[in-house]
Amino acid sequence: MTEHDYLLAWGIYLIAALGCLLVGFRLTSWMWRYLREPLRVLVFILLFSPTLVDPGQDKMAPSIAIAAMDLLLGVGSNAWRAVADLSMYGLIVFVLYLIFVFIRWPIERWWEGRKEYEPIADDEPTLREMMAAQEQDTYYRDDDYPRHSRSRIEPRL
Repeated sequence: MTEHDYLLAWGIYLIAALGCLLVGFRLTSWMWRYLREPLRVLVFILLFSPTLVDPGQDKMAPSIAIAAMDLLLGVGSNAWRAVADLSMYGLIVFVLYLIFVFIRWPIERWWEGRKEYEPIADDEPTLREMMAAQEQDTYYRDDDYPRHSRSRIEPRL
C-alpha cells in the first residue's frame, strides 16, 4: 500500500465515521441528557481511536476494525493491542468528559439561579376570558399584551 492509498483509505474512513457519529447522535437525541452524553462519547471513542497495525511501518488503523478482524478471522495477534488502545483512549476521553461535566455543572446551576420568574400581571386575560372572546369572534390583538406574557389557567371548582 502506497502512502497515497493509505491517506485515501483514512480519508474515506473519516468521512464514514463522521456519518456514523451523526447517526449515533440522532439515535440518542431522545434520551435523558446524563445517559445521552456518555453514549455519544463512547461512540466517538469506538469510531476514532487508532492502533498500530505493524510497529515497524508506523501504519495505523481503527482499533475497532483491527479487533473485529482479528477476532472474526483469527489472524494476527493485534486484537489485544487494539483492545488495550481502545481502553486507554476510552479512559482518557471519559476523564476529560467528567472534568468537563464537573466544570459545567456549577455554571449551569448559577445560570438557572439568575433567571427571574416574571409574575403574572393582573391585566392579562384568563383562559375563560380568552375562550369567551373566541366564541364572540372578538380576538385579542397581539399589541394588547406582550409576547412574553403567559395566560392564567383558572382551576375548576
